[in-house]
Amino acid sequence: MSALNDKEILLGVTGGIAAYKAADLCSQLVQKGARVSVIMTESAHQFIGPTTFEALTNRPVNTNPFQANEHFRGEHIGLAQRADAVIVAPATASSIARFAHGFADDLLSTTLLVTTAPVFIAPAMNCDMWAKASVQRNVQQLVDDGLQMIDPEEGWLSCGQVGAGRMAAPQSIVKMLEQHFAK
Repeated sequence: MSALNDKEILLGVTGGIAAYKAADLCSQLVQKGARVSVIMTESAHQFIGPTTFEALTNRPVNTNPFQANEHFRGEHIGLAQRADAVIVAPATASSIARFAHGFADDLLSTTLLVTTAPVFIAPAMNCDMWAKASVQRNVQQLVDDGLQMIDPEEGWLSCGQVGAGRMAAPQSIVKMLEQHFAK
């Protein structure tokens, strides 16, 4: 039995081409017995549709911080309180900056400010973006704040470049979460 069995996982999906990998990650989590709720940012909808995640999780996808689908106090509070862990995959440079500076302008960023569950961030971006000092400062701020970074992998990127910036493989993320819960 997986250490993820019956764990409540909140999956945040931001707007990058690696959003398609989030569907695979979601599927693998569900297959390990996790109960998964998905929050999609507005920009994530440009890369993948909510129907994919709804089919995988049998739950509604959450996008609106002011619409109470399940939680009368607001989704950001209800989702944050029931989460055993939060994973943001992919995490774009923009979302990392917003999280590092405490912005609360959408459901995902607001939920991250409310949750007391462990938060895992899986960056995905162009290798030149990943190497920028400003991005690395924001990443370090999140680490200093207690969030756990799942470093991007090196390889071919959708922009045609080769380097660090690929979102970690979904199976690697699942393995990290299983190790976290096995402790």
